[in-house]
Amino acid sequence: MPIFQNRSTPLILLFVSTLFSSALLMFILQPLFGKLLLPLLGGTPAVWNSCMVFYQSLLFIGYLYAHLIASRLHAHHQVIVHLSVIALSLLALPIALPENLIPPTQSNPTIWIFSTLAFAIGLPFFILSTTSPLMQKWFSNMGHKNSADPYFLYAASNTGSLVSLLSYPFFIEPNWGLSSQQADWSMGYFGLCIFIALCGVVLWKNYQVSQSSESEKPILSEQAPTLSWKTKIYWGALAFVPSSLLLGLTNFISTDIASVPLLWIIPLTVYLLSFVIVFSRWNDKSHGWLIKLQPLFFIPFVAYAFINPADLPYWAYLGFHVIAFFFAVMVCHGELAAQRPHSTHLTTYYLIMSFAGMLGGMFNTFLAPFVFNGIYEYPLMIIAALLLRPSAAKLNSKEIAMQLIDPLLLLGIGAGMYFSVTNLIGYFDGIVISLIILTIAIYFLRKRVVAYAGLTGVIICAAMSLHHAESHTLMQERTFFGVMAVRESVLSDENNQPEAYHELFHGTTKHGAQRLIDAESKTPLTYYSRPSPMGQLFKTFDHANENWNIGVVGLGAGALACYAKPSQTWTLYEIDPLVVDIAKNTDYFTYLSQCAPNAISEVGDARLSLQNKPDGSFDLLMMDAFSSDAVPTHLLTKEAIELYFKKLKPNGILAFHITNRHLLLKKVVSIHAEQMHLAALINEFKPQTDAPLIVATDWVVLAKNMDTLKPLQTSQIGSWQKMPLYFDMPAWTDDFTNIVSIWK
Repeated sequence: MPIFQNRSTPLILLFVSTLFSSALLMFILQPLFGKLLLPLLGGTPAVWNSCMVFYQSLLFIGYLYAHLIASRLHAHHQVIVHLSVIALSLLALPIALPENLIPPTQSNPTIWIFSTLAFAIGLPFFILSTTSPLMQKWFSNMGHKNSADPYFLYAASNTGSLVSLLSYPFFIEPNWGLSSQQADWSMGYFGLCIFIALCGVVLWKNYQVSQSSESEKPILSEQAPTLSWKTKIYWGALAFVPSSLLLGLTNFISTDIASVPLLWIIPLTVYLLSFVIVFSRWNDKSHGWLIKLQPLFFIPFVAYAFINPADLPYWAYLGFHVIAFFFAVMVCHGELAAQRPHSTHLTTYYLIMSFAGMLGGMFNTFLAPFVFNGIYEYPLMIIAALLLRPSAAKLNSKEIAMQLIDPLLLLGIGAGMYFSVTNLIGYFDGIVISLIILTIAIYFLRKRVVAYAGLTGVIICAAMSLHHAESHTLMQERTFFGVMAVRESVLSDENNQPEAYHELFHGTTKHGAQRLIDAESKTPLTYYSRPSPMGQLFKTFDHANENWNIGVVGLGAGALACYAKPSQTWTLYEIDPLVVDIAKNTDYFTYLSQCAPNAISEVGDARLSLQNKPDGSFDLLMMDAFSSDAVPTHLLTKEAIELYFKKLKPNGILAFHITNRHLLLKKVVSIHAEQMHLAALINEFKPQTDAPLIVATDWVVLAKNMDTLKPLQTSQIGSWQKMPLYFDMPAWTDDFTNIVSIWK
């Protein structure tokens, strides 16, 4: 009799604890190393997505390894090989980034991210990635009453992932610095290795008992049905689409809703939660209901999220997309769980899932940015998820062709209108109402899955095309750092005559605007207008700044350059080369060419670039990398501010642009000023006139002594106040930052 057969609780606890701990460590390691890498690449969501693709790729390699040793080696050999690889992985402890890392500034850094991660955490992450399929396979050979269906252990694994993902921003990050996290994680990994070794010992002894009683079952059971290629491809599709949809929604949230890193965990939380649910007993009851409810929810989702999104606040807009994502992944993963095979094919099943998940991530990271100039892979995968509804798998080619007629007909009508109607925007309201009516109508075609998915796709495509035409987009390009767009808008001048102006957008965040008429083309606007804090600063020091050396971190459209004087030296730091190209392209903006043609532009992370500058170089350093919701936190740490003041002259001024919809950045700066004994003033500017394109904006100025800032405080042209004091959180350092503590 195999050991532990009559002691089910200790055996299950051992394997559940091993899988839970492995997943816990895996999903702590992911944000931990993402946080280490984000500062080097400006905090863009593409860094997180690139890390995710690396993790998915290594997960596939780990699953392949588990499949090979489980299917080709006997239990004793499996234990020997795996424990040997684990021993090798211990050489990577304690985990840390390689020293003196410098990311590429002129090319896509994805390959650099991959190589850095492989060198730093490749071996430990590989072991973590093998744990789930290999431990489940080992459990299936234990002779336990649940060994025939070990997939419940996958729910335990994903529960560990979910716990670590949610605990990181709310518990781990606020209480541990990065160095402590790295040390504690290394200790936890060593403990996991002991758990795996214990599982190996149990398998070894069980194998010996089975051999002596000649009761061991062959590795490939003849009773298990053979897997067809159609089944394998269907499994792959059911895993590919949610994986791509996960990264697509993450990018979509950052680009079209709010670029807040804390929001990036929401799609991943839903993704992991779906695995917990579908591999539990709940799936049998919930799967059918979710299939029925999905098309019903898609009526308001398509209507409000795509056709008429302007009527929603951002949190409701976010909610619609997250719920739609939940339905999509629950239907796909639910079907995947419902079709799980005999335990003989367990490692093959997980291998296909991991391979398809890796392909989904690669599609979003490598292919989509080169094929699309927007986040179009996201709606594409929404349609693909609808195509994978269970009844679609039963259709033959003739039935699929017949159901494609309706979508193709609607697509033809829409394309005809788009290219033949000269003033499409003039019919905007009518088109919107028609699309909403169509969305309601196609609900009744939900059982004809191909027709339903195709018609939904045509409606979403039509809505996106309509909004693109309405926005008067002059150019739109996509880089590693996001989607940049230049749009033309119209305002009414003093005589109520229409006047065109250009705007620069990064996703939904405006990064500058310029009026085109000659009389106003040199007038800085939006956050940098002459009544704004920066306008007040330059006016106050106008008599003293003739020969200033000025540095600006964050270029935007280049509006700040219109405060430049010919005798001054200006250096502009920008991490995205595309932004530099746009600001210098006179078809879009002429601030730089008209106001500061001799300004020096440096591409790359500002903090790394500033380190190469001579000490005491600048009279004024303006940190303008915070106007978007995505905050590069490494530019706000104690060490960063020490660097800035090292590069400033003794009486130099450091200015922070802290306008933000969601984060109270003044708290971070105030704590630094108090602890570093710096003089600090804040100006939370709100326009007093109806002048066009002048917006509310918040700026903070810092100096080594108050005498430097006295002219601002005593001037009558602005409201500069002393910074409020905060004592409820530690100062941010390179080792410790906490976004949750400054959430508004």
